[in-house]
Parts: sequence; structure tokens; C-alpha cells
Amino acid sequence: MDYRYYCMTLRMNIDCNGCYQRIRRALLQIRELESHLIDKKHGRVMVCGAFSPQDVAIKIRKRTNRRVEILDVSEAAPAAQDGGPGHMP
Repeated sequence: MDYRYYCMTLRMNIDCNGCYQRIRRALLQIRELESHLIDKKHGRVMVCGAFSPQDVAIKIRKRTNRRVEILDVSEAAPAAQDGGPGHMP
């Protein structure tokens, strides 16, 4: 399938370091994700990549056994790989 490039913000319950590690491991196992950011303080997880937002939310839910709430989904342009505008050497 040809997926669009999305950035998605999720709300998850991140109580402790064990919860953080479980979420991080689950995100690293999902091949469609290009990058992720976990904000423990606010309980937010931001993921970017070429994927279907609902499919990724379901995968994260199954792998972490935690409730996942999609807060925001925005279509974005993929990052330039060849040193385009905004590239820092």
C-alpha cells in the first residue's frame, strides 16, 4: 500500500519508567514509523512516518496494553534526505 506521510499526536498514560520503556520498545518495533517523541510529563506521544493512523494506533494499543487516544493527525511532507532546504551538515 502507498501510505501518506503523517504526524500524529497520541495521549497515553505514562506513569513510570517501565511504562515509558514499554511504549518506546513498541514504537521502535513498528517499521512504518520514521520518528517518535515521547513526552512523559504531559502523557503525549508524537509519531511521524508513512502509515495509516488508525492502524498504528491499534498496533501501539496491542503491543503496550494501554489505552491510546488520537489527539491530532496532520499530513506532512517527508523530511528531505539529500540535503535540501533546512539541511544542517
